[in-house]
Amino acid sequence: MGDDDNAARRDAGAREPGSPTAGYSRRSRSHYCVAVVRWIRHQLGTVEIVAALSRDEFDAIEFDAACSGDYQAAAKRMDTLAVTGTQTDSMPRAEAFLRAGEQWLLADNPAEAARGFRMAMADGGPVFVDPRVPLARALFQLGSRSEAYELIDKLKSEGRNDPRVCDLIAELLVDCSDLREALAWATAGVELCLSGAAGAADSQGDEAATRAALRYSAADDQAELRLLLSLRYRIRNDLGLPEDSYDGLLDDA
Repeated sequence: MGDDDNAARRDAGAREPGSPTAGYSRRSRSHYCVAVVRWIRHQLGTVEIVAALSRDEFDAIEFDAACSGDYQAAAKRMDTLAVTGTQTDSMPRAEAFLRAGEQWLLADNPAEAARGFRMAMADGGPVFVDPRVPLARALFQLGSRSEAYELIDKLKSEGRNDPRVCDLIAELLVDCSDLREALAWATAGVELCLSGAAGAADSQGDEAATRAALRYSAADDQAELRLLLSLRYRIRNDLGLPEDSYDGLLDDA
């Protein structure tokens, strides 16, 4: 049997059913293999390592932005991580979008900030503060006051049950010169902080009971309470209102 016959046999064996090169000559098989290798190299060259979302990384980005003043770069980096990163128990995707939105606000880009806050809302994951609060701020900056107030009214109708939300909305309303409504939110926040010791008082308005409630609450969240008391005091001063019992708690706080 000659060399040509042996070559024909080898080519015929390569064309057996089930072979990836079945039906191809030796030259065609060679081209096929080269193409496969090139495809594999191309795929490996474009593979990206997907990082897990990390609270420490987001903290570092925020710190660098605060030092450099480049909030736009920080916002873009956070946006990329929020989209491509794998969420973790310590850093949900919704919070990543929320923090990116906050950086866009600092970069004076309320439109991009609003987009980030809406993404956090759409995700529905856990966050450190309701995204509707910073979204309302972004909407005010965009001139959409009616939509912003709709969000605030919605939060109010659902029940003011988070002191931090009360603090942030009160600050926002102060910036919008809506002092009366800001005072209502700040007062609600103070009362929430003090409500943990509601059983310490037999009746509301008793100064000794209020101070007892303050001592109880201070052990849990003294910083937030002091912020609310200070904000409330400034608002009342701006409104020309006299000092009340809550104002007197600032020294104790």
